[in-house]
Amino acid sequence: MTDAPPTWPGSPVPLGATWDGEGTNVAVYAAHADAVDLCLLDEAGTETRLPLLEQTAHVWHAYVPRLGPGQRYGFRAHGPYEPANGRRYDASKLLADPYARAMTGDFAWDEAAFAFGQDTAGRVPWSVVVDGGFPWGAGDHHRPHHAWADTVIYELHVRGFTKQMEAVPEPLRGTYAGLAHPAAIEHLTRMGISAVELMPVHHFVDEPHLQVSGLTNYWGYNSVGYFAPHAAYSASGSRGQQVREFRAMVRALHDADIEVLLDVVYNHTAEGDETGPTLSFRGLDDGGYYRLDGERYVDYTGCGNTLDARQPHVLQVIMDSLRYWVTEMRVDGFRFDLAAALARSMHDVDKLSGFFDCIAQDPVISRVKLIAEPWDVGAGGYQVGEFPPLWTEWNGRYRDCVRDVWRGAPVGVGELATRLTGSSDLYQDDGRAPYASINFVTAHDGFTLADLVSYEQKHNEANGEDGRDGTDDNRSANGGVEGPTGDAAVLANRRARRRGLLATLLLSAGVPMLRGGDEIGATQAGNNNAYCQDNEVSWLDWARTHDPAGDDPALTDLVAGLLALRGRHPVLRRQHFFSGDVVDGAGRKDVGWFAADGHEMTDWSVSCETLGMFLAGDGIAGRGPRGERIVDDSFLLWLNPQSTATTVTLPAWAPTYERVLDTARDDPLTSEPVGGTIALQPYAVVLLRAPSPDR
Repeated sequence: MTDAPPTWPGSPVPLGATWDGEGTNVAVYAAHADAVDLCLLDEAGTETRLPLLEQTAHVWHAYVPRLGPGQRYGFRAHGPYEPANGRRYDASKLLADPYARAMTGDFAWDEAAFAFGQDTAGRVPWSVVVDGGFPWGAGDHHRPHHAWADTVIYELHVRGFTKQMEAVPEPLRGTYAGLAHPAAIEHLTRMGISAVELMPVHHFVDEPHLQVSGLTNYWGYNSVGYFAPHAAYSASGSRGQQVREFRAMVRALHDADIEVLLDVVYNHTAEGDETGPTLSFRGLDDGGYYRLDGERYVDYTGCGNTLDARQPHVLQVIMDSLRYWVTEMRVDGFRFDLAAALARSMHDVDKLSGFFDCIAQDPVISRVKLIAEPWDVGAGGYQVGEFPPLWTEWNGRYRDCVRDVWRGAPVGVGELATRLTGSSDLYQDDGRAPYASINFVTAHDGFTLADLVSYEQKHNEANGEDGRDGTDDNRSANGGVEGPTGDAAVLANRRARRRGLLATLLLSAGVPMLRGGDEIGATQAGNNNAYCQDNEVSWLDWARTHDPAGDDPALTDLVAGLLALRGRHPVLRRQHFFSGDVVDGAGRKDVGWFAADGHEMTDWSVSCETLGMFLAGDGIAGRGPRGERIVDDSFLLWLNPQSTATTVTLPAWAPTYERVLDTARDDPLTSEPVGGTIALQPYAVVLLRAPSPDR
């Protein structure tokens, strides 16, 4: 820009840069600043600074006529540099707008980003003014609104999911447009997925130590812009085009009846601790955004800092961001990374915190899907089962129990039965339902499913941290050989346990969550912390040429078949906990537990070997949408997580049974009638159906 346009006073609301068709209102919160400059970058790379002359309730603001979409901008804040008092003002630092709807450019490691008085322009991202319009379609576009009990979640990485998908045109691979491509969506719909949970798409940057090592942040848990879709995932450009492309992706997924959930990281930012770079929040109001202990940052996240959700303006940023993604970007819910960190009062996790109150009373956010990762790295941070109503949780106890069962570790029958039926010990006492339990056995953090049955030690050498990163508590078993092998017996062991893990997950009460790629044998070669591997280690290999558990072409069909079965039968996706009550004159209960001899379990202290679970289709609590009684077929589920075959006697709770699943068979979903006893192969899951005459 050759001539700085005149500025008008503008308005302190809304925060951020808001284009109205003729100009842009700019407003930024900087409570203790002496002055704030709006910085504009033209196409020749020249920066123009315009003082924001108005201040209202700690918000600096102006209206700039003729300033429109695509304009790159940032801020420079003037004021005291007093780290001990929570003030780190340094006008040499170009600061991103916390409310920017789009961002462009990368953070490039340079001493200037860390040193006082050194200019950072050209080394940090710029914010971008965007056009908020989008053609959602005539009227309001379709939003799926799946009930929790009908939800199946698929966790995926926008870049890694399609980066090697040959059916997607090469320019679109690894982008929002790639995920919206019919080939990508067809894979999801074929399996019966109802919701995708996208790993972080808020704009993020690479940590300094990764840049020094020649690595990048692949996972994205290093946010710098809570309103901006990550620019590198756009095939269209980074000057606001990423916003339109993201919306088009949401529209395409909704048209396929798939909800979009975002993994959000409001617990910390990319600025790190006191040795980290100044990118945005720190330079605008250090003590107003972060938990501080003198000049040092309190760290409950393991990432250097913790956003202070006790502060009103931090809560405002979080809530404004959440509402923006729901109302303007049309997403359907959120998974909160390290959610316990957001609920801490002085030090402890507090169910009465302001964060929970804000969520509960909000007319927009209280009505979407809310998932907590119910822990952080601070003392007392493991809070599985402790979140309030409205919330579902990643159930870490389910993951640990099911992993232990299928690796042969001792697990009590009572513990397994509780996890299979929705974890009533965690969620029933506060009025929640089985679907409060987000059941999973693998996620982005840890081994893939193929690696879970193929490795007993992490192999994180490529991360360059000498094995210090990643958990050592993998609860895995390799079948006798570490990593790839040609041993047929070991591969058979791995194949059987992998199928057993998947079947257990998809037939448990609660909401199943699949890690993207597990259904095609995705492997990370034993790396259980591939956060910095933006390469073939993390990208899904759709050719399935590197599967340490052995190629299993039926695996995707197994998932699709089990999810179709789950969708047809409400007894497999209950909305209420089992009671153990008798449902007929023969003494049959809504749920029954059987030993291999066909008798009901009486000793719950024994370690699980072979276990049968009977689900009575005429014992379903609750009613249908029109008040009708829900009646279904009954099912008998057998688990044999042992290395030896066994024969089981079928209980007399049903006159006849039909086998609908046997994970030991080449075609596991073949149906056939069975007699009074059946053989369970090693590491097998068998599901029998007892047709109901009243269904």
